Amino acid sequence: MMNNSVWPDTAKLPAFGRLERNLKTDVLIIGGGLAGILCAYMLSKAGVDYALVEADRIFHGVSRNTTAKITAQHGLICSKLLREFGEARARMYLDANQEALAQYRQLSKTIQYDFEEKDSYVYSVDRPSKLEQEMDAMERIGFQAEFVKDLSLPIQTAGAVKVKAQAQCNPLKLGAEVARGLRIYEHTPVRAFDERGFLTDRGRITAEKTIVATHFPIFNKHGGYFLKLYQHRSYVLALENAMSGALDGMYVDERDTGLSFRSYGELLLLGGGGHRTGKKGGGWKELAAFTQTHYPKAGVRYHWATQDCMSLDGVPYIGQYGKNTPGLYVASGFNKWGLTSSMVAAMLLRDLVLGRENPWADVFSPSRTVLRPQLACNALESALNLIAPSVPRCPHMGCALKWNEQERSWDCPCHGSRFTEQGKLMDNPAEGDLKK
Repeated sequence: MMNNSVWPDTAKLPAFGRLERNLKTDVLIIGGGLAGILCAYMLSKAGVDYALVEADRIFHGVSRNTTAKITAQHGLICSKLLREFGEARARMYLDANQEALAQYRQLSKTIQYDFEEKDSYVYSVDRPSKLEQEMDAMERIGFQAEFVKDLSLPIQTAGAVKVKAQAQCNPLKLGAEVARGLRIYEHTPVRAFDERGFLTDRGRITAEKTIVATHFPIFNKHGGYFLKLYQHRSYVLALENAMSGALDGMYVDERDTGLSFRSYGELLLLGGGGHRTGKKGGGWKELAAFTQTHYPKAGVRYHWATQDCMSLDGVPYIGQYGKNTPGLYVASGFNKWGLTSSMVAAMLLRDLVLGRENPWADVFSPSRTVLRPQLACNALESALNLIAPSVPRCPHMGCALKWNEQERSWDCPCHGSRFTEQGKLMDNPAEGDLKK
C-alpha cells in the first residue's frame, strides 16, 4: 500500500530550471499547481509575455492529490446559489463551470489525459428534501438534471440528483502535457514583494500584473483571506478488487463528511473521512472500516490525503486580490472542486489581465460581501487558537498547532498550514518551517 496518490505513477512531469537572475515580464504567475499552469497556458495562447514561478516542483502540492472530477455539479450548489446570489448569478456560475468542462473536452482532442465522460451524481443518505430543493432550483435556473432513486452504490440512499455528460481525468497526465513548452521556473519561491517587485532567492521579478495561484493566498496584508478561507482535509483509498465492472458515474455525498466514489481503470477511488484541518475526523480509519464492511475482498493499492481551501459562501475567489491592489489577482477557495475551478480561473484571469469584459467577474469577485455565517466560525477558531497557550505555534499568524495522529503532522486549525513531525513545512499559507 503506497502512501501517495495514484497519479504520480502514471505520468512523467517535465522539469524546469531555477530562476537565477532578475526578471522583467508583463505577467507573473506565482504557483505551479493546475490553476497556475492553466493560467500560463491561456496567456501563452493569447500571446501575452508571462513567467510562472513555483517554490518547489510543479504539481507538487494539492493538484497531485485531487480525485479529478470535472463537473459543474458542485454538491447541491444550485439551491445555495439561488438563495444567496439570485437567479442570474447562479446561472452565470453554472455557465462558467460548464464552459470549463467544454475547454477540458476540447483539450482531450489534442492531448491524451484519460478524459472520460461520466454522469455526475450527488446523493443523500437520509435527506430527500435536500434533493427535491436542488431539483427545483435547477429547474428555475434552467440547468438540466434528473432525480435517480436506484444507485450502483453499496449503501442505502434516499436517491441522487444526476447530471449527464460530465467528466473525470488523470490530472498529472493533463498537467504534464499542458506544461510542456511553458515559461516556468521551479525551485523559485517568492519571499516578499514591494513597490519594486517580487524578491526571490536569486533576484527580483518586476511585472505589470501578477496572479497569485498558491492554493492559499500568501500575502496577508490584502484581501483578508485569513478570515475568508479555512482549509478542509479529505482522504482517499484506491481499492483493487472492489468493482465487478467500471463504475457508471462519479458519486459524492451532499454532506461535507460523506463519501465519494469514482473509478480509475480497475481501481475504485473511495474518498471521505473529511474534517477541518487541525480538527479530528474519521480519516483513513473511517474509509478502511467502510471498505471492510462493503468491499471485504478489496485491497488498498494507494492511500492519500488532500486539502481544500473553503470560501465563506461556496464560490471561489477569482479576481483582483484586494480592493487596493490593481494589477494583483488571485485564484483560491475552490471548495473541493479544483479541476473545474482552475479552468474557470484561467479563463477569467486571462480576460482580466487583457482588459476584456467577462460576464462571470462579479460572481467570483474576491471583494463580494463577507457577511456569511462561516466568517464568525473562522474568526472564533482563530481567536481560540491564538490565545491557546500550547506550543508549537504556526509561523503564519501564531496559532497553536494541533497534533494529527493519523498523518503524524502538526496542523493549524486557523488557516490550514501543516508541518512534519520534525517541523518541515508541508502546506501553506505558512512560508517557512517551524522554529526550533
